[in-house]
Amino acid sequence: MQYDFDYIIIGSGFGGSVSALRLSEKGYKVLVVEKGKWYKPNDFAKTNWNLRKWLWFPSIKFFGIMKMSIFRHVVIISGTGVGGGSLVYANTLPVPKTSFYKSGSWSELADWENELKPFYKTALTMLGAARNPKLFDGDLALKELAKKIGKEDQFENPEVAVFFGKPGVKVQDPYFDGKGPERAGCNFCGGCMTGCRYDAKNTLDKNYLYLAQNLGAEILAENEVYNVLPIDANNGSTGYKVYVKSSTSYFKNKKEFTSKGIIFSGGVLGTVKLLLKLKPKSLPFLSDKLGEDIRTNNETLISVSTLDKSKNLSKGVAIGSLLHTDDNSHLEIVRYSEGSGFWKLLHLPLSNGKNTLTRLVNMTKQVFSFPLRYFKIYFVNSWSKSTVVLLFMQSIDSTLKFKTNVFGGMASSVGKGVKPSAYIPESIALTKKYSEIIDGVPTSFVLESIAGIPSTAHVLGGAVMGKDSSQGVINKNNEVFGYKNMYVIDGAMISANPGVNPSLSITAIAERAMAQIGDKENNLKGL
Repeated sequence: MQYDFDYIIIGSGFGGSVSALRLSEKGYKVLVVEKGKWYKPNDFAKTNWNLRKWLWFPSIKFFGIMKMSIFRHVVIISGTGVGGGSLVYANTLPVPKTSFYKSGSWSELADWENELKPFYKTALTMLGAARNPKLFDGDLALKELAKKIGKEDQFENPEVAVFFGKPGVKVQDPYFDGKGPERAGCNFCGGCMTGCRYDAKNTLDKNYLYLAQNLGAEILAENEVYNVLPIDANNGSTGYKVYVKSSTSYFKNKKEFTSKGIIFSGGVLGTVKLLLKLKPKSLPFLSDKLGEDIRTNNETLISVSTLDKSKNLSKGVAIGSLLHTDDNSHLEIVRYSEGSGFWKLLHLPLSNGKNTLTRLVNMTKQVFSFPLRYFKIYFVNSWSKSTVVLLFMQSIDSTLKFKTNVFGGMASSVGKGVKPSAYIPESIALTKKYSEIIDGVPTSFVLESIAGIPSTAHVLGGAVMGKDSSQGVINKNNEVFGYKNMYVIDGAMISANPGVNPSLSITAIAERAMAQIGDKENNLKGL
C-alpha cells in the first residue's frame, strides 16, 4: 500500500523531535504535526507582558509558547510551538537518582539505570549540555542557604542546554560539524522562559528538528490531529488515517493523511487527552490504564521578592543552580528577565492552612502585619528584577487520574497516595530560610494561596509502561498495546516520579525507543 508518510508524529517536543530525526536518519518519510507556531528568535516576546506571544490561549488569538491548564488538583504549565516545551522550559538537564528507575510500573521491565546510560549521554550531547559557568545574586543566596543547612556539598551548577560562547557573538554551528544553525553566546539575561531572543538556548528547532528537516522530515505547524483511524485491519497493521485541522484559524481547513506508523508525542495534555477522546470509537483496544498514573513531581512553586535594591535576581540562565536538600528532594532557583513582571498579577502572599478560610485569614494577617513590604513588592519594586521562584521537587510517589469530562476536556481525580499539595513542610521551611537571606517576602500563585491547588511545570504519565495492557498503555519499547506501529514517546510515557526536571529523561528514553526500530531498507527486506 502507498502511504503519504511512513510515520506521522503528533507533537514536536522532546519525544517527537528525537523521533523525527532518528526515523529520518533510517530512511523513513516523516511528518511532524504541531499545533503551535514557528518561533524565530526575533518572534519571541521581549517580556511576559506581551501575552499574545507568551501565552497559548487560541480562543482569544493568543498563540504564545506557554499554556496554563487548571484542574481540580493541579495547575499545569506546558509549552507549545515548534520545539514544544523546549521553547519555554528552563534548560536544566539533571539525571534522576536511582529511585526513579526502581519504582513505578516500569521498574521490573529492564535494568533502566544501566540501560539508559548511553542514551542519557547521547541526549546530553544532542541538547548541547554545558555546566552553567556563572552564579548571580539568586544563585549565591541558594549557595548560602546550602551552607546554613549543612548541605554545601549538595549545591551545584547544573548542566543546561545553553551555548556559552562570547555573549552575543555569532558563530558557525558549534555542535554538529557545521550541519546545524549559527549560534550566539548567552548574555545571562534570564529570558529563557519567555523565549530566547539571542540564539543561545539549545531549543529543539536548533538540533533534533533542524537536522531532521535537512534529511527531509516535514513539519506542519499550526495544526492539530483530531482523529486517528486504523486502515482496514482494526489493530492498525495496515496503517492509519490521520485527520488534521488548523489550530490557529477560525476556518479549520481539515486535511487527511495516511501513514504506516503513528507516534503520539503531544505531552500529557496532548497525548492523553487525544487518546482518551479516541478510545471509545476510533481506538477501542487502548488499555484501560490510559489516564492513570499521572505524576506532578510533587512540586511547589513559591516566589520570593527581595527588598534589597542592590540585588538583581533576574540575571543568569533560567535555572543556574540547584540544591539537593535530602535523598528525595531538591530545590532550584528559577528566574525571568528584567521587565517580565506579569506573574505579580497572579500572586498573593504565601499562606498555608487546611481550608480556604484559614488561608485567607492568615493572608490578611500577613498583609496587615507588613503593609509596607507588600506595597513595595506589588507597586514599587521591579517584580522580575527582585523576584526568584523557588522550585521544590520530590521523588516521593503519588498519582492522579485523568478522564474525559462532559465538555470533552479532562478532569482529574486522586489515584494512589495523597493528593498533590501546595503545602509541603520542607518547602515552606526552605522558603523561610531563603527569604531571610535575601530580605525577601514570599508569595505564591493565587490558586495555591486561596484554593490550595499546587502548580507544576512537569506533569508526567497517563500512558505508562507495563508488562501488559493490564498494567500499562505501552510496553518497554514504547509500543502501544493493542496496535501495530503505534507509539507513545513523550512525558506521558514516564512511569515513575523522577523528582527532577524530566526533559533529559524524556529525550533519553525517546532515543532508546528509536534505537529499537530498524532502518527502512532492512525493514522492507523483512530483516
